[in-house]
Amino acid sequence: MRYAMTTPDTWKKSSYSGGGDGNACVEIAHRRSHIAVRDSKTPERAVLTFPTDSFAAFTGYLGTCEAVGGE
Repeated sequence: MRYAMTTPDTWKKSSYSGGGDGNACVEIAHRRSHIAVRDSKTPERAVLTFPTDSFAAFTGYLGTCEAVGGE
């Protein structure tokens, strides 16, 4: 049986992670057609994956006033 070679994910954490040890955040990794998301406090636990275009729409929405309780 042959297995495809894969490279390990490169996880990135937001620069807005907050003070302290900086573990109060999520991390993301870009995969071929998806974005992977995990909790930076427990990176060994489950990873959520989203199609790239859906994740882009979601993060774009977060930047709107409506998403953060504005007018």
